[in-house]
Amino acid sequence: MSWSTELFQTSKPIIGLLHLDPLPGDPFYEGSMGQIIENARQDLEALQKGGVDGILMTNEFSGPFFTDTPKPVFGAMCRIFGEIRHLFTVPYGVETIADGEGCVEICAATGASFTRCLFTGAWAGDTGLQQRNIARTLRLRRELDLDDLKLCYFINGEGTTPMDSRPLAQKAKSLLSGCRAECLVVSGPGPGSQPDVSQIVEVKEVAGSTPVFCGTGCNEKNCEAILAVADGAFVGSAFKKDGVFTGRIDEERVARFMQKAKALRKD
Repeated sequence: MSWSTELFQTSKPIIGLLHLDPLPGDPFYEGSMGQIIENARQDLEALQKGGVDGILMTNEFSGPFFTDTPKPVFGAMCRIFGEIRHLFTVPYGVETIADGEGCVEICAATGASFTRCLFTGAWAGDTGLQQRNIARTLRLRRELDLDDLKLCYFINGEGTTPMDSRPLAQKAKSLLSGCRAECLVVSGPGPGSQPDVSQIVEVKEVAGSTPVFCGTGCNEKNCEAILAVADGAFVGSAFKKDGVFTGRIDEERVARFMQKAKALRKD
């Protein structure tokens, strides 16, 4: 049994993304922590009532993102989590986007079981050149005594171009041997964008018993094709009102998706 099946108590788990509004220090923060907390509470309850298997809380609207999360953002995320912690009924993770070390630190602060990030490589995008320090990230996890924390590695990036031109299968082999990756995540070019299913297949063929998740673009229409090859999926936009990335979670959309996803399982 894989760690993901054991943690989420099902095969092919669906992890709902709890996107936080812009936070203090972010360029588009609107000045109301009370409203941000209330929106997070409502979205959390809609995801859980809709039947997701797990939740990943992220600072999705903190962009443009730093590779070292500013202290006001980090502190705000901890405060929000503290306000809604008692409401979680499913396994949860926390992610500081673009900041691998920040992901580990905030998981230490919140007791999260897993996190997700573009932990490795060098990338070019809107914010220029970015280089990840996976050696430091893994040492930090060890220093914080978080050996059970599961890291879900994006193997390709949203809205970025890798400076490493190796095929995905070769990158996957490297991550599995050099980093002992617990999970590999294949994404599309941006939020709500489906990856090519053949890319998931390519990574899955070399992953062995390591779970391979779809990171973006899984929705009610394509989930049958994606979950036929992937071991699970992170889902954000498809759960929002009218499927709009910037909208709020729609419990009915979550429930419809989950009904279909559960029918595809072999539990």
